[in-house]
Order: sequence, then structure tokens, then C-alpha cells
Amino acid sequence: MNRRSFLWISAATAAIVRAPAVLLAQRGGAQAADTQRVPPSIAALTSMRGQARPITNDERRARIEKARRLMANAGIDALALSSGTSLVYFTNIRWGGGERLFACVIPVKGDPFFVCPAFEEDRAREQIALGPFGAGRADVRTWNEDESPYDLVARGLKDRGSSTGRIGVEETMKYVWSDGIAAAAPQAKVVSGTPITAGCRMIKDAHELELMQIASTATLQVYAAVYRALQPGMTQDQVSSLIAAGYRRVGFPGEASVQVGEYTALPHGSIAPQTIREGTIIMLDDGCTVEGYQSDITRTFVLGKASDKMHTVFGIVRRAQDAALEAARPGVTLESIDAAARQVVAEAGYGPGFKYFSHRLGHGIGMEGHEWPYLVKNNMFGWNTALAAQRGMTFSNEPGIYIRGEFGVRLEDDMQITDSGAKLFTPQSESLENPF
Repeated sequence: MNRRSFLWISAATAAIVRAPAVLLAQRGGAQAADTQRVPPSIAALTSMRGQARPITNDERRARIEKARRLMANAGIDALALSSGTSLVYFTNIRWGGGERLFACVIPVKGDPFFVCPAFEEDRAREQIALGPFGAGRADVRTWNEDESPYDLVARGLKDRGSSTGRIGVEETMKYVWSDGIAAAAPQAKVVSGTPITAGCRMIKDAHELELMQIASTATLQVYAAVYRALQPGMTQDQVSSLIAAGYRRVGFPGEASVQVGEYTALPHGSIAPQTIREGTIIMLDDGCTVEGYQSDITRTFVLGKASDKMHTVFGIVRRAQDAALEAARPGVTLESIDAAARQVVAEAGYGPGFKYFSHRLGHGIGMEGHEWPYLVKNNMFGWNTALAAQRGMTFSNEPGIYIRGEFGVRLEDDMQITDSGAKLFTPQSESLENPF
């Protein structure tokens, strides 16, 4: 569940219960049923699956070597990964959560090793064999339910000559696990692994950018098709069903929050029931996943005629997005990109600071919808507040103005930093009445 689904999952669940049977068709029959019954704009969408090339094991091996170079520079002797996107990024292993430790430990020198519940060994080896370490070669150390997995981590570190070194733990690892490792290896020092994981993941290569481009293109196509299918009187649940049908057509898992009228003034919306009316402002937000890579796009628009105030606010937000795009280039501080957009909003009378533009300008994006680094003063959640933009970084560019009790406008496109500046993955919205 992503961060926006959290707020409206109850409403979306109700939509699933009430949605027409055609929109809930089982795999295999869904495509044909959608073509027969969904609006023509949705039915006209075609699969984009064939455009997406999976990440290869050679690419993952190169990632591991880059991680080792960063580890050597940072004085980190090993990197410990548990379930999550960093584990997928380096190893292609998709491991569900739970209370039992599964870990991959990558030393700065020597072969990685795995710590795994004994009853899960076959499942673990099956996934390991599909990754960069191949079949039959992996060092998998198993523990039974009455044994300590942390002791196995400590022994593995000792075998790799790292029992007194610095162990980087990736940030999503549960505290109980990192604490257990620290207790089992008291001569080692457990530190944050974020400089390594983020140091690798925040710079996208050409293949990653290609996948993100496909995801952004697919999202905008679905949004445009849904927009053309909207009618006054539709509820947000019905719009969510159209979005689900659109993503089935293009072939990627995706979703979007749908906010209407005064609820668009809440940046992440509301679960309150909402109905589209003529002249009501509407906000669609979120994206899809293509071979593990994300899009995150927001479009705000009106069916019919927008008010003069809506037009004015839209114009300010669009100029703020333009200002951020112009400011974003290699070498500038990340906070200066946020400041460029925020200055436009404040000078237009919707300041100071976070009064109406109530969130940061943007977040890093890649395998997570929100990941390092962030376009904001002090680089929230970052490990380096003075971090500068670099070629290959990818961000959302999403200024907004939110007027409580009335409406909000947010325009969000994803952008990449290139040698010559910033480039959006998708065309910008032209106006409230012509968003696509």
C-alpha cells in the first residue's frame, strides 16, 4: 500500500464491492470484457508490456560493484539488506515481510552470503538462482526456530574478515534485526547503509530511465482516457474503477487517488464520498509500476468551465513548475530547486513558506514512489543536506496551492537531470479545461 492509498483505501474497497462485474473480470477475460463494456477511450488503450525490458543480472552485478566502491570510500565493510526494494535492486529477490530475519550481506570484498529460516531454504535458493549469484554457488546459512539468525550474521562477517568493521544496515530493516546483529557482533559497529543504497539507486542509468519513461507515458495515457470518459454525477469510486480498467489495458499495475471539489485542498485527499459536478475541480494522483520502476503524476482539471480564481491559481502553479524545471541542473543544491518554485507561489500572494504550498516541491523517484533524495530545504530524510543535483537523478516536480474549504491545484510530472538541465518525462498540463 502506498502513502496515498492509505487515506482512501476504504472508499476504494467499497468501489470494488459495488463495481460492475465487467470491471472485476478475472484474468484472461478482463481484456475482452473491458473492450465490450468500458467507455471507448478506455477500450482504445493498448498494451505497452512489450516495450519494457527487464533488468538483467549483468546490470545487477554492476550495481554490486558500484556499491563496493562506495563502501570502500565510506569505510563500510559490509552492507546488510533485508526485504524491500534495495534487496530487489541488487539481488532480484522479492521477499515478503514477517518477523523472521532473511538477509543478504554483501561484504566489501568476497562473496555475499545469505541468512535464511531453515524451512525457507528451498524458496530462497530458487530466487537466488534467478539473480546475479546464479544457481548452486550461493552461501546460504539457515537457522531453525529455536536458534539465533543474528549469530549466523556475526559468523558470516567473521568469515569475511569483517567482525570488527562497520556494518551498513539498509534503512528499511527492522530495528529488532539491526539491534540483534549489533548484539551478536559487539566488536563491529552498525551504521546506516543509506549512503550506499541511495548512493547507487539515486543515479539512474539509461535502462532505468527508459522504464520510468514507459511508466510515465502509460500513466498519462490512462489519465487522458479516463478524463475523456468522465461525466457529471460520477463518484470517485466509479472513476477509480475506470482507472483500474485503464491500467489493465496498458498492462501495468497502477492506481490513482481521485479527489473532487473542496477535498482537492487536502494534498493527499480524503476518504469522504465525493461526486463530480459540472465546474467542479478534480485531482488525479499517483502512477504505475514497470519492471519495478515507478511513475507519479498529478493532473488537476475541471469538467466544463473553471472559475476565474481557479484559472489564476492554476497559472501560478504552472509558473512554479516551470521555474523549478528551469532551476534544476547539475551542480545546484536541491533546496534551491524547491526555493525557485516556492518563490513564484509566495510572490503571487500564496506565501510565505508552506502556508498554501504546504509540502516540499518534490521527491526522488525510482523503484519507490518516494525515495532519496528530496527537493526541499534540509533535504528531509536525507543523509546529506548539502547534496547537489547530479545527472541521472530523477524527481517529481509537483508544486501546489491548497485553499482550505475551496479547492487545491497540484501539477506533477516526473523529471530527470541531464547534462544540460532538467527534462520532464511527460508534457505539462496546458490548462484546467485542457489538461492533456
